[in-house]
Amino acid sequence: MSYRDKKEEDTSIAGTLVRVLIARFSSDHLLGKKIKNGELRRKWIEPPWTAPDGFLWTEIKYKEFEMEWLEAEKSDSDYVLLQLHGGGYVGMLHNAYRNFAVLYSELGNGMSVLTINYRVAPQHPYPAALEDAVCAYEWLLEKGYDSNRILVAGDSAGGGLALALVMYLRDHGAKLPAGIIAMSPWTDLTASGESYQSNYEKDPLFGNTKDSLIYNREYVGLEDPKNPYISPAFGEFDNFPPMLVQVGSYEMLLSDSETVARKAREKGVKVRLHVYEGMFHVFQMAMQLMPESRLAWKEIGKFLNVVCESEI
Repeated sequence: MSYRDKKEEDTSIAGTLVRVLIARFSSDHLLGKKIKNGELRRKWIEPPWTAPDGFLWTEIKYKEFEMEWLEAEKSDSDYVLLQLHGGGYVGMLHNAYRNFAVLYSELGNGMSVLTINYRVAPQHPYPAALEDAVCAYEWLLEKGYDSNRILVAGDSAGGGLALALVMYLRDHGAKLPAGIIAMSPWTDLTASGESYQSNYEKDPLFGNTKDSLIYNREYVGLEDPKNPYISPAFGEFDNFPPMLVQVGSYEMLLSDSETVARKAREKGVKVRLHVYEGMFHVFQMAMQLMPESRLAWKEIGKFLNVVCESEI
């Protein structure tokens, strides 16, 4: 299924205000440049994070990267979600994704969540992030989870990485997860989609400049950016599990989601693509602050429950 939720003029006041603020914040010459090229993401400094009541949070040093395990103290769920964070393959894990993990667990009836702080560029270009994602998936299998009890989720670069992970697993004969959640996935690192032009002046975060994170090639390195494990939009989606793809209509990356959804459907994959009118890149980070982000998380909860009930 593919649809837009409403007319653009019906975008919420809160959603419109946040979009305008992001555009103004990003347009500042010096600060905006740092945001767009990922410099602030590399130097992200935050206060320590504490798990809310009812959850246990464990940091795990694993091979060449770190992982974080979140579990509900009271849960009968035998499902787990592997979360892959965004940040253009140059940004590290930050607290927003720890809050995401809590939401995923709550919406998934207490499922555990494994969030990985995979290696990033420029120190670690492709295939470092993919290798770490594969290792994390294998860790879950070794921990005793059946593949049909694992879901994979990611936003932006993490959404593209989630798709690349499943593509890699399929191509190497591994059992695939039960479902995929991709928020504004970055799936075309050639920046060749139609929306890179049509939304160039609309996108509040990446638009109106070529000095932008989505034109960054530090992760690609000397590899071909059309490599499907780098840009899943150029791959095939045979035998993929059900997918939920959410994206904003103002995004330069809109085509990345539309291309993946179209190609997956052509292979018989069950795909729900929801284009949120007037929304910007990973608007879900607003959590409960906007009607659109609240709706997006409600939709994610429904997808989790349907997949876990094997009704999709």
